[in-house]
Amino acid sequence: MNFEETESAAATSEDGAPGWRFAVAAGILGWVLDAFDFFVVVFLISELMGKFHVGKAAIVWSMTLTLAMRPIGALFFGALADRFGRKKPLIACVLYFSTVTVLSGLAPTYWVFLAMRLLYGLGMGGYWGIGASYAMESAPRHRRGVLSGLMQGGYPFGYLMAAIGMQTLAPAFGWQTMFFVGAGVTVVIVALAAFAPESAAWRMHRTPSLGKIFGTLFQHMGVFGYLLLLMTAITCLSHGTQDLYPDFLKTLPWMNGATVLGMKATLGIPVIYNVGAIIGAVVVGAMSERIGRRYAVIAALGVCLLAMPMWAFGGSVVAIVVGSYLMQSGVQGAFGVIPAHLNELAPDAIRGLFPGFVYQLGVLFASPVLPLQNLLRGKFGYPWALCSFETLVIVSLLLIFWFGPEKRGRSFHQTDRSEGLPSNVAGSVAAAVK
Repeated sequence: MNFEETESAAATSEDGAPGWRFAVAAGILGWVLDAFDFFVVVFLISELMGKFHVGKAAIVWSMTLTLAMRPIGALFFGALADRFGRKKPLIACVLYFSTVTVLSGLAPTYWVFLAMRLLYGLGMGGYWGIGASYAMESAPRHRRGVLSGLMQGGYPFGYLMAAIGMQTLAPAFGWQTMFFVGAGVTVVIVALAAFAPESAAWRMHRTPSLGKIFGTLFQHMGVFGYLLLLMTAITCLSHGTQDLYPDFLKTLPWMNGATVLGMKATLGIPVIYNVGAIIGAVVVGAMSERIGRRYAVIAALGVCLLAMPMWAFGGSVVAIVVGSYLMQSGVQGAFGVIPAHLNELAPDAIRGLFPGFVYQLGVLFASPVLPLQNLLRGKFGYPWALCSFETLVIVSLLLIFWFGPEKRGRSFHQTDRSEGLPSNVAGSVAAAVK
């Protein structure tokens, strides 16, 4: 870093650099698009089975492979973001995964489709790490919690848009259209990133080589291991309560002919519970600025436990609506804290790589959750399969967050005192910060 860049970075206010809203908007909107492109497959299981003449398990495995490829994308794009800045890798990533999504809709055979979803996983995994670090580094420190909620709330919002698109665009233009509509959003994201400033925190802490970036990663294996456990469990919570739930709704006999918000209940209910997810992400994210990241997540997990009976065993449309709304409010409320929490615990020099890689590696470790739930469904039925699995996950998360570290409100424009210290000293500093 030269003298001029150092002065510019040092002068950056904790209230956010000019144009920070463009960076935050690009990060949030890209995650909306990422989620939309993933959940399209969730809603099109039956249509894809018919087109490719395969069973449900084959389509479920395409989603599993997408999730499994995400860590490689996080490692690749995250390393580029730490070496060359946040803006250009973010633009390259969104252009890449949008192109692959379009090609998914044009796939002539199941194997081509499977290859496209595998390649899509690279871009899906790469975007979150860059977008989250870019947004959190650019945002004012006192707004980090609520913007973290908005960032993660982009995921259920993408889910919501996919559900609405299935009721509007798919009937009018054909279900393949769902793979094409995101291309226009890509142009908006690229424009937002082009107008946004480069991250001042990256300029202050950037690393001169890729070798140094990966070396720094290996120096922080302690906190990485803890966060990997955390992300594996919370991904089991998120994908385990979302991905197969629309299919679960279709198995309820009294759902036939039922409507919600003027839509078929199996599509209207996801609209409602994703509204709850968005509200939960923002509310709990904002709450984390007052009571701390860990306690906010613990409160959100309590809501999940309370919602469990109605969510899995509700015997009417009303019960399922209330249970699923509360469940996703708690699930995404907990997840809404994650962008801020991971970035605050990440080493300064690798904030583009570290949060995204641990996030997506957790996704990889949790990727068997869908086949496992499908297997449990065959043995015990959908309600008990969902309930038993997610109760175990929630209890595990309560323990993980209760005993875990926290660095709420940490400045990204100063070097963390615990970095580079021996593990016993760093642990003491982390405890003091906590």
